[in-house]
Amino acid sequence: MSSNDRTGEDWNDQEIDLIVADYFAMRDMELRRESYVKSHRNAALQELTGRSKGSIEFKHQNISAVLMTLGEPWILGYKPMQNFQQALLKGVERFLESRSSESGVVLPKPATFAEMGTIFIGEAPEKIERPEDSNPHLARLVRKFDPALRDERNRQLGKLGEERVYHSERARLQAVGREDLARKVRWTAQEDGDGAGYDVLSFTEQGDERFLEVKTTAGGEQTPFYISKNEKLFSEERQDAFRIFRLYDFAREPRAFQIEPPLESKLILEAANYKASFR
Repeated sequence: MSSNDRTGEDWNDQEIDLIVADYFAMRDMELRRESYVKSHRNAALQELTGRSKGSIEFKHQNISAVLMTLGEPWILGYKPMQNFQQALLKGVERFLESRSSESGVVLPKPATFAEMGTIFIGEAPEKIERPEDSNPHLARLVRKFDPALRDERNRQLGKLGEERVYHSERARLQAVGREDLARKVRWTAQEDGDGAGYDVLSFTEQGDERFLEVKTTAGGEQTPFYISKNEKLFSEERQDAFRIFRLYDFAREPRAFQIEPPLESKLILEAANYKASFR
């Protein structure tokens, strides 16, 4: 072991702040489709911290795990590793507090949506054990940076997701020779405003209506989301045609799955707030 080798020692706050900032810098460059060399950045961190290449890579994987839990895009080349220290959680918390709520995630430009074709639609994910269920420090971080609330408040993200689905539905119908139906697809939330209980009116190939409520996130498929009372009621009223259209990984390569009523068959619905009136 060399004189400056820190192998076996806990990472201090300064080192953690350096590697968290480096991780987000690489993540943002990846989302902007900018090239970078991981080995060069790793070597720079080795010089600054005295840590080994493997130790730095493992810590990057730990950061991926934290971001995945927070519904943030993470670097695909650093597979999430859940065994991380509380000090790392605090380092990620410091970094997130230092930036604005919508910075750091590069979103696609709507001018290209009409040219992108249809969105890949897969199966809805099965329930998994979430790491915050057994880690109270991580659970506190999730509550503080609530990914569902973050996405709900991000009006730009929601609007872009709706627009992407609108163009995808038109492309899907055009691809099967139903140009007549493609012309009838409506971006209801944009044309009529919120309140209908869904965002996009589309159709099956046979001409049956599809009421799509679009839920968009830059995070992964397991990122939670909010459903309004109005959306829930409409899903019960039109069980035959209502669908939650969950759009995820939106900052990188949007993919989706659909959930049909009854929503409780696939989702755990928890009361998030209450309407208070006087007795």
